[in-house]
Amino acid sequence: MMRPLLAIAAAALLSAALPARAEPPQRVVVAGGDLTEIVYALHAEGRIVGVDTTSLYPPAARTLPQVGYLRQLSAEGVLSLGPDLVLTTASAGPPAVLEQIRSAGTALDILKEGFTADAVIAKIEGVEAALGLADQGLSQGVRADFAAVAEAVAKAPTQPRVLFVLSLTAGAPLGGGSGTAADGVIRLAGGTNAVGEVERYKQLSPEAVAAAAPDVVVIASHAVEANGGIDAIAKLPVFAETPAGKNGRVIQMDSLYLLGFGPRTPQAARDLAIAIHPGWTPPTLPDRAWSAGS
Repeated sequence: MMRPLLAIAAAALLSAALPARAEPPQRVVVAGGDLTEIVYALHAEGRIVGVDTTSLYPPAARTLPQVGYLRQLSAEGVLSLGPDLVLTTASAGPPAVLEQIRSAGTALDILKEGFTADAVIAKIEGVEAALGLADQGLSQGVRADFAAVAEAVAKAPTQPRVLFVLSLTAGAPLGGGSGTAADGVIRLAGGTNAVGEVERYKQLSPEAVAAAAPDVVVIASHAVEANGGIDAIAKLPVFAETPAGKNGRVIQMDSLYLLGFGPRTPQAARDLAIAIHPGWTPPTLPDRAWSAGS
């Protein structure tokens, strides 16, 4: 009988010696617009005490205290808000500032980025784990949304060549090549990146655009507003002689929505697919996230 009693006593002592499980963080600084969207979609916006300047959606996020641009954060600005967690991505910096935050004893959670469905789901799971909210089911719901879009897109008869233009400078387009959010969302929508051989975002010559022969040109809406409207842009020589220009398939979409790679990305991929696949039947997706502070 002594051995079981001793074992119980030892287990009790060991349990008492272990630190108490930490409570989920209640004061969170979020640096990264995609992560801010996720926190709002989890209905945990009440825990946010500060955001960076890329946190533009939902609009309510713009009213929160600012800690600077994602890649140029201020340690003083972050720490002055008294966070118990700083939630950010691998794009955050500079490194010296991140080290200052760690050295101050503030928890720093840096999540991976990527431009695939799996990367978005992993990011949402990371936020859920960091905030202790894995039981809300957001990541599972977004996974189901991606699956529905992929299944429907697989039935589209073609994979049109799509050129995404982030900006226009003196009529020269900045196109999204491989390794970009533009490339990722084009793939999710069942298209082919017309400049997929180009790395990252690159200014394109008229000759490069002609060689790309896009079936559809998608212009970021902010660039449309800055260049006289979509009709004026479609008539530019750089686009007018492409298949897209000849067939009236130069369109605009909101870049924050299309390139955000957060919980809205399945909807964004579906909407892009509608635009690039005439006659395609889109799946019905639940409007699951945007009751959260939008």
